[in-house]
Amino acid sequence: MITLNSITKKMGTRLLFEDVTVSFNEGCRYGLTGPNGAGKSTLLRIIMGIEESTSGSVQLPRKVGFLKQNIEDFADEKVIDTVIMGNKRLWDTLAERDRLYEEEMTDEVGMRLAELEEIVGEEEGYTAESDAEMLLEGMGISKEMWHEKMHVIPTDIQFRVMLCQALFGDPPALILDEPTNHLDLESITWLENFLHNYNGTLIVVSHDRHFLNAVTTHIADIDYETIILYPGNYDEMVIAKTSVRESAEHANKAKEKKIAQLREFVAKFGAGTRASQVQSRMREIERLQPTDLKKSNIQRPYIRFYPPEKPSGQMVFRIDEIHKSYDGPEVISGFSFDIVRGDKIVIIGNNGRGKTTLLKMLAGVFEQDSGKIDVGHQVSIGYFPQNHADIIDKSSTMTIFDWLKSRRPGVYDQDIRSILGKMLFGGDDAFKQLGHLSGGETARLIMGGLMLCNYSVLILDEPNNHLDLEAVSALGWALQEYKGTVIFSSHDRDLINHGSKKIIAFEEDGITHFDGTFEEYFSSRAKNLS
Repeated sequence: MITLNSITKKMGTRLLFEDVTVSFNEGCRYGLTGPNGAGKSTLLRIIMGIEESTSGSVQLPRKVGFLKQNIEDFADEKVIDTVIMGNKRLWDTLAERDRLYEEEMTDEVGMRLAELEEIVGEEEGYTAESDAEMLLEGMGISKEMWHEKMHVIPTDIQFRVMLCQALFGDPPALILDEPTNHLDLESITWLENFLHNYNGTLIVVSHDRHFLNAVTTHIADIDYETIILYPGNYDEMVIAKTSVRESAEHANKAKEKKIAQLREFVAKFGAGTRASQVQSRMREIERLQPTDLKKSNIQRPYIRFYPPEKPSGQMVFRIDEIHKSYDGPEVISGFSFDIVRGDKIVIIGNNGRGKTTLLKMLAGVFEQDSGKIDVGHQVSIGYFPQNHADIIDKSSTMTIFDWLKSRRPGVYDQDIRSILGKMLFGGDDAFKQLGHLSGGETARLIMGGLMLCNYSVLILDEPNNHLDLEAVSALGWALQEYKGTVIFSSHDRDLINHGSKKIIAFEEDGITHFDGTFEEYFSSRAKNLS
């Protein structure tokens, strides 16, 4: 069990949450939700003792698995050792044992070694390496990497190793901040199954709606400057929360209507002979004062993409036998495909198989080694890169207003203001410099640029990264309603289901395509494998 006692956290003059007392129970899996900036990661750091609360205290079990983000601290460690470090007591014991075996054997050393061997047994240290290997295998990390130094392997794989570290040692409590980042669909499915079988206390933050719905038994929602627990998954929480808010608002409206009637009576008979009745009505007015409802911090951006007045030709891209390699084996080999106007295509597959490469070639960022990509008549392309730095220079002093204005010469200032408002940039936010933007703000700004320019084709590489649940939901709806052509990659199944009608799949034996939804593709693939 994890217990928060009267936790308050202020950031300058801003209050994130106040006097929060709540228990996270064993056997329950809690999704910690709230929009970007609500304080989710701050709360997790407070629980782990990495950051201090303004007031209050936290009670933790002896061992807590925590997904660390400081991969650079493990750069010179072997992958398998990094995983075992997830059990600090075991790792420290193994290190001391190895050191003592190098010293001269005395009675004192022998007694200490016996004590250490007992701790190794208690912490299941004799199976530590095989347990670590099982986690690495589940995360799709190849055996060739298990004994490599961390800095040698790709960055996205390093993050998967850090997730294995958090899961290692069967801790009685797990705290995971965005665990599905850098995971492909197969690894996410494995993690879901692992967490379903986990019997401890789980607190997880994720912007993947499907993942939250699949994993959680409760939602801990940061809103109204407190944390409210709801039974059920994310979708069930949204229904319950909306219902409670609407009930309170309806009750207030009913009270206001009744108060208006009572005041009318008081005004009419206040100076007359019905003094006792007037006094009774005034007491009733005081009793009926509406409840002061705090403003919710949930905000959803308004995302809509409108294609140009003149649509593209029927053929948008004709891909003919393209090849691409990077100083080694080919990433894309002899791929051909036609993309027609109105297609909604998602590109899926394990990390490192070439999804981003294909999107960059379609966007004109990369050139293929051989083969042809013919671009159709009146095709205008809006591109959202996975690496935001490809189009947003964080070292620039340019404001977000000026950046948007540069995207479409001749655009009216009021049109830019309108886009900024829809993307939740209010008032003086327009003068924020690019270098001061958070990941979520940067993603929303790029999205605003796409909205401003009325492209006939959208190419989006992991557009849900850094967006909160409300923004991802708004994006899914926008892709569904968009009349142009969309090609995007994502590991977010909720976005995939809403935004796509065709699949390009980078599979182990090559690239395939499927005409249908992701659920249909998944069912078809499962049948073929069986």
